[in-house]
Parts: sequence; C-alpha cells; structure tokens
Amino acid sequence: MATADARRAASALNRLGLGARNGEIAALGDAESWALGQLRRRADDLGVFAGLPDSLDYLRKEAQLQQQRRALKREEAGQPAPTVPGKDGKDGKPVNPLARLYARMFGADLRREASARWRLAARSDTPLAERLVRFWSNHFAVSVDKGPARLYAAPMEREAIRPHLNGRFYDMLLAVEQHPAMLRYLDQAQSVGPDSPLAERVDRRLARRADGQPARKLGLNENLAREIMELHTLGVGAHYTQTDVTQFARALTGWSLPLPRELEQDDVRRAFKFRPFAHEPGSVTVLGRTYADDGENQAKAILADFAVHPATARHLATELATHCVSDTPPPELVSAMAQAYLASGGMLPALYAALLQHPVTWAPQARKIRTPQDLLVAGLRAGAIDPGDKPQPWEGFLMRLGQPTFMPRSPAGYTDVAADWVAPDALWKRVQVGEALAERVARVGLDPRALAAGVIGPVLRPDTLTALARAEAPEQAVALLFASPEFQWRV
Repeated sequence: MATADARRAASALNRLGLGARNGEIAALGDAESWALGQLRRRADDLGVFAGLPDSLDYLRKEAQLQQQRRALKREEAGQPAPTVPGKDGKDGKPVNPLARLYARMFGADLRREASARWRLAARSDTPLAERLVRFWSNHFAVSVDKGPARLYAAPMEREAIRPHLNGRFYDMLLAVEQHPAMLRYLDQAQSVGPDSPLAERVDRRLARRADGQPARKLGLNENLAREIMELHTLGVGAHYTQTDVTQFARALTGWSLPLPRELEQDDVRRAFKFRPFAHEPGSVTVLGRTYADDGENQAKAILADFAVHPATARHLATELATHCVSDTPPPELVSAMAQAYLASGGMLPALYAALLQHPVTWAPQARKIRTPQDLLVAGLRAGAIDPGDKPQPWEGFLMRLGQPTFMPRSPAGYTDVAADWVAPDALWKRVQVGEALAERVARVGLDPRALAAGVIGPVLRPDTLTALARAEAPEQAVALLFASPEFQWRV
C-alpha cells in the first residue's frame, strides 16, 4: 500500500473510527470507500444489549422502588441509622438503607449497561457507526449525576439514537426529546402550562386552603426548550430571543411520563406520555412563525422546522466537523456539509457523506486529540484486550482521567477540543492508564514494534520505534506505545 493510501487508511480507522486493530490499516483498502460503506451498514450491536431493560421497564421498577422506600421509611421512623463495624472493631459509617435498596434493585442492571457498551466498543466491526452513535449521544448529553436521569442515559443511546443513526435528524431529535432521560434531566416532566386546566385546578385548591401554609404552584419550566434551541438544534448564534424560548416552552407543556399508577396498567406501551390537561392552551409564535394549538403536535411541528433550519444545519455541521477533523474546522468543509444536509431535507447520511467526500477530511493536517474515552477504547482495540463483564476498572480509569461515562455535568456534553484534555496532570494520568492497559495485553507472540506499525501506520515516528526497541520488557514497550504522541492523537 502506498504511503498516502496507508495514511488515509490509518485516518479512517483511528480518527473516524474507534481505533485500529493490529493489521487493519494494511488490510483496509480504499479509505473513503470503506468509510462510505460503513454508512450503508447499521451500527452492529453484536447482541450485547440483549436482555437489558428498556426505559419502560426501568420506570416500572422505579415505581416499585418508591413503594418500597415509603414502606422502609415508615418502618424506620424514629430509629437510628444502622452502622457497620469497621475493621478495627469500631463503628463504621452509617448504612443508608435507601441507597442499599437502590443498589439491590438497579446495581446489576447498571453494571450490565456499562459492560455491554465497553464490549461493543472493543469488538465492533462498524467503528465509524459507533463513533457516530457516541457523537450524537454526547450532542444530546444527559448527565447521570442528576439522580432522576441516572437510569436512562444508556437506554436513551440504545432507544433514541441507534435506531435513527442513518435517518432523518428530526426522527432522532423527536425520539431524544420524548425520552425519559431528557424529560427528567431537563425537568420537562414538571413543566405545566400556567393557564392549563391542571394549573387552574391547583390554583383553586390552593385558594381554598385554610392552614396558611405556602404551597408550590405549578408553572412553566424552560430548561428543555432552551437547550433544544441552544444545543440540540439552532445553536447559540441563531438570533432567537428569550420570548422564542418561552413560547416554545409553552408548546412543550404536557410532554411527560407515565405516572406510577398508570404503569400498573397493561395498556401502557411507551415511556412517554402527553398530558392534555397540563398543556398550555393557545397558539405560540417561535422565530416569527405561528403554530396553532394542536396538543402534542404543536411542539412536534416546531421541532420539525428546527430540524431543517439553516442555523441547525450549520450548527450540526460545525459540531461533527470539529469532532472528526479539527478543533477549528475549515469553513469550506462546514459549508459543504450544511448545504448537503439542507438539500437532503435534513437527512443524516447526507451530512456524513459530505464530510467523508471532502478533501479536507483526508488532509495530512487533520487530527484530533483522543479524549479519555477514545484513548481507552483505542487501547482495548489495539491491544486486543477483552474488557470482560466487569466494567468497574474501565469506569475507574475514566473517572481518573476526567471523563466518566454519561457524566459531563452539563447539557453541553463533553468537549473534544485538545486544550481541555492536555493539562500536565492529565498527561501524566494518561501515561499511568497506558501502563495499566499494557499489563492486560497478551504476552504470547507479542512484538511491540510490529504492533505499533500495525495500529498507527505511516505516521509512526522513528523516535517512537527507537524507544520501543530500547524498552526492557515487551509490556514496557507497549506502555510506551500507548503513551506516545501518535497514539494520543487521532491522526
């Protein structure tokens, strides 16, 4: 394979994919054809998600948890929290029985969710599709440090993003915004139209109270509306106003979840529920267009217009080009992607194809830092490491490196700009993680220099090869490979 072709193959696997496995670069063939071929394939989940609960299952189990918690609180009313004896024979920290109950009901499921994701990343034969899944999952970020959303981030990736990866952006957008993860994370389930029948009924009830105690009134929550406009669709520079956000939030009222008592009924088939009683009546005007009151469809019509808005096209193109090509993507690439997306009526394959067919994407100067998640996945693939069914070590590495799974602590998601990941302390932690990965690489038949050439390709520097040759042991050489600049970057 010519050097230029080998470089493009390495870029396809390491920058656009999840990381080359040994020998894949040499066997890839034409890089652009391979990449476009990946788009024609569904993201193969290899069956790793089989048997996992769906969001409706989790909602039902949560309802059961709340019942058990109420019973537990009644039983333990007035009793001190139990303690656990420490190793020194003294009393340890109090045990939180509610936390213990949560762990008993959901701990195994959460571990299975995490394990499935690691195994898929390590083994996938559709790595470009997997990268896109993770890109969109971060674009529609949900942070599990907000308790009500904790169970639903992984199911949202499975249920709302994977099925729509190669379809219309609107379909993915709608599936995400109606998913329990987003409804919980951005407090939409509590948003009630100020003039809705539900709000008026509650106001009348409060007016009749004679105890003088204040009570929380129902009202509008703008969080979901604001983040849809700012992060999910139009982008910050789209010149919408606070009034637009408020009007959109009014249209979204009524988008909610099944109540615990409803979940006991056999006819509940979705983890989304539209509540007409909580919907704000009347038309709304957003970005100069008026939308008639049509219940759930009012907000859906606004989303449909957002999905094919020129500002959305540019916002999505900029984010994807930044993720795949450069921290500062060339304007001509962004324009070509946005134009292709709009011409297709908002089809995601058109956005992807415009990226892959542009010469800038394959230019030698295109490169991206490997985020902590990228680095670990690339190490698993390069070293043929089986992540097993216990995700704790890998999740622990991510916690140390500052990118715990589904925990960006912001609706904006994790950044993948190099400046945010290359502080001196972070670089040292990357070296330590590289050493830990190297310890898990099989020793039998291991040739570190051949491995380096097989997973990095023609960008492998002579200095790195020399360092590998001087290593005292094969595992030390592999650790040096994982810590090398060529491996730290998606080139």
